Amino acid sequence: MNLSVVPDFTLERELGGAVAGIDEAGRGPWAGPVCTAAVMFPAEGPPREIVARVRDSKQLSAAEREALFPKLLCCAVIGQGEASVTEIDELNILNATHLAMRRAVADLAQTPDAAIVDGNRIPDLPCPVRCVVKGDDKSYSIAAASIVAKVTRDRYMTELAATNPGYGWEHNFGYGTKLHVEGLEKLGVTPHHRRSFKPIRKLLEESVESKG
Repeated sequence: MNLSVVPDFTLERELGGAVAGIDEAGRGPWAGPVCTAAVMFPAEGPPREIVARVRDSKQLSAAEREALFPKLLCCAVIGQGEASVTEIDELNILNATHLAMRRAVADLAQTPDAAIVDGNRIPDLPCPVRCVVKGDDKSYSIAAASIVAKVTRDRYMTELAATNPGYGWEHNFGYGTKLHVEGLEKLGVTPHHRRSFKPIRKLLEESVESKG
């Protein structure tokens, strides 16, 4: 674990009330949905036993994320959302991500008084929104949301790999690794691939040209 960057609860306390931290997983992969999570801790913040362990999901190992996931479900109000490959292709990845964020907020047991979102683009949510660049390094709520979204999506892609072998999704989770490229060359494009993404679109165009 990288302890050099430590999030805290400052932003949540500044905003006051019930504050949801929101983050996504899966904007960059070539396959699979984009997943989001909205996390609201009690006013006092996360329980002491997990404070030192909550970090941006990218700073944690898969085992650390999996260990934290059930603990977060027990100590926070959590909503989850996703946007499908079809929605990503129709709306573009940014708009699809914002749609998934709206779904995560709608999945919460209560509407938050405010939301803090990782990034610099404001989604249309039913509450005031503050965008925070590198928010998963600064806010416990956003960091927790990054963990929930990442674990959820990784589990989904691992299950998808079982019925779509050969692309390495159980390891690369849909990102454009060498194994994924080799799978595409041997097996072709699946319904789970994002056709609007340049590498997939290029393969489809080349396939049409070769048949023509």
